[in-house]
Amino acid sequence: MWTNQLINYPLIAALLAIGAAQAIKVPLYYALQRRWEWRFLFSTGGMPSSHSAAVTALATAIGIADGIDSHLFALSVVFAIIVMYDATGVRRQAGMHAALLNQLVKEFNLMVQNLKTMKQRTPPENRTRLKELLGHKPIEVFVGAWFGIFIAFAIDWIMN
Repeated sequence: MWTNQLINYPLIAALLAIGAAQAIKVPLYYALQRRWEWRFLFSTGGMPSSHSAAVTALATAIGIADGIDSHLFALSVVFAIIVMYDATGVRRQAGMHAALLNQLVKEFNLMVQNLKTMKQRTPPENRTRLKELLGHKPIEVFVGAWFGIFIAFAIDWIMN
């Protein structure tokens, strides 16, 4: 059983789930857009949710290793629910706000540029865009959660 080994199975499952979920984002994007975007290896948001994959892999691995009646399993399930709720709620709303603010800044810069060209001045300076892909759609969290559960069971099956 996992508890008698020097291997931290829940940690391995969670980290592998994060890495695999992030790695899958690149070919999924290519399949949909026919363009490679390597930045998805290290970015937040997108399909599947690596945060959801990590916390469900962690909870599942703890459930397998320590039993679903353990206090650690209960703690990890509550932690997973909070993380997944946050990914679809607060973080997604922050991304939507960022998109709106970026659009407002773009329109404002256009207006300032038009006013300045009437007076023969230099164009406005470029401002840093806010990151818009912060949170997840519910389906991205759902797929990430099932992906994490799958990873935890797969590692358990391979190692035992």
